[in-house]
Amino acid sequence: MSARFTDDDEGKPVVNENGDRIGIVESVHGDTAHVNPDPGMTDTIKSKLGWGDASEDTYELDASNVDHVGDDEIQLGQL
Repeated sequence: MSARFTDDDEGKPVVNENGDRIGIVESVHGDTAHVNPDPGMTDTIKSKLGWGDASEDTYELDASNVDHVGDDEIQLGQL
């Protein structure tokens, strides 16, 4: 089942499968969460999420990369 994002997800941290914070949800538009990545996030993680090298402010989070959306955070599945 794919994750479903709502306006309530704005401001939630996004963490990887190890619990390391990779960013925060800046906004939600429809079924898409826009994430502002943490400055220390590695290029490897960005590449696996399809975020590339661009220096954009936010990146779209594909629901297929999400393991679950909790009350306090959004956790990615294994990348």
